[in-house]
Amino acid sequence: MTLGELVEKLGGTLVQGSAAIVVAGVADSNSATRSNLVFAEDAGSAEKALTSGAGAVVLKHGCLQSFACNATIAILEADQPRLWFARAGAMLAAVVAATGVHAAALMGDHVSLGADVSIAAGAIIGDGASIGAGTRIESGAIVGAGVVIGEDCRIYPRAVLYPGTTIGNRVVLHAGVVLGADGFGYVRDAKTGTYTQFPQQGTLLIEDDVEIGANSTVDRGALKRTRIGRGTKIDNLVHVGHNCDIGENVILVMGTGISGSSTVGDGAVIAGQVGIGDHVTIGPGVILGGQSGVFNGKTVTNEGLKRGTVLFGTPARPLRQVLREQAVLARLAKKRGKDSARDGEE
Repeated sequence: MTLGELVEKLGGTLVQGSAAIVVAGVADSNSATRSNLVFAEDAGSAEKALTSGAGAVVLKHGCLQSFACNATIAILEADQPRLWFARAGAMLAAVVAATGVHAAALMGDHVSLGADVSIAAGAIIGDGASIGAGTRIESGAIVGAGVVIGEDCRIYPRAVLYPGTTIGNRVVLHAGVVLGADGFGYVRDAKTGTYTQFPQQGTLLIEDDVEIGANSTVDRGALKRTRIGRGTKIDNLVHVGHNCDIGENVILVMGTGISGSSTVGDGAVIAGQVGIGDHVTIGPGVILGGQSGVFNGKTVTNEGLKRGTVLFGTPARPLRQVLREQAVLARLAKKRGKDSARDGEE
């Protein structure tokens, strides 16, 4: 693809070089060759990029300044060069040709397949499943009866999709993902102490452009629906419980667990190893720092806080508050140590 074609699709301003330069892929400044595109977001990285072996560089406006650079390198400016670079990388990635249905795949009855679907050896597709055009299902993946998968999805090896699961378009499920399993819901007999499972017969909806990392799990609803909103990105080893509603463009990082019937608003960022109790409401745009905790039934919002404030600790509260509390505790501990030493001397 030429640099001009990328600019036409992604925007930006070409300030040096030819739009006819062919870009084959993206790279970092250390390994780039003449067919590669690199990016820079500040003056330091810009100087390195402009003296690299790359054929083209995308910079943040104002980073060019007066650097001495190779006159043959193409330079373009964009408001968000990292984002421009990422989108260019996606466009330049090699397209894997459709392979059709492998003879060693196990297909159920009345399965609906769109154009250019690829189903690898060892995949199992249940009765009545529907798979959209351009979707790839890799070896060992299991698609349950009646599951609906949209277009241009990628289902990696050994992912399991239970019946009652619906997936939108351009969804990526990495190896070992389990979608639509029963939620952890039981009713205890007060007399005997035994547990009976509360009915787990709801559904699961994964909207467009969601990506779910390896070995993560999302449970179906109990009597209603669990939802993962459009554009949400889930890291490896994350668990989302039954009846949860996760908004659009949410980030859930490795080790996070969200208990049943909780809601996470659009644009929230939940860092690694965060624990969220049941029936919790996390407001739009909330940022929870790593290993934070939210107690059952609580609501956490950004109300009254500066945009981008990180909440931290258990219970989650503004990071500055946590640091002040820790400083006070440290002073108290130090004072107590001195008092104890003085008492011992007396």
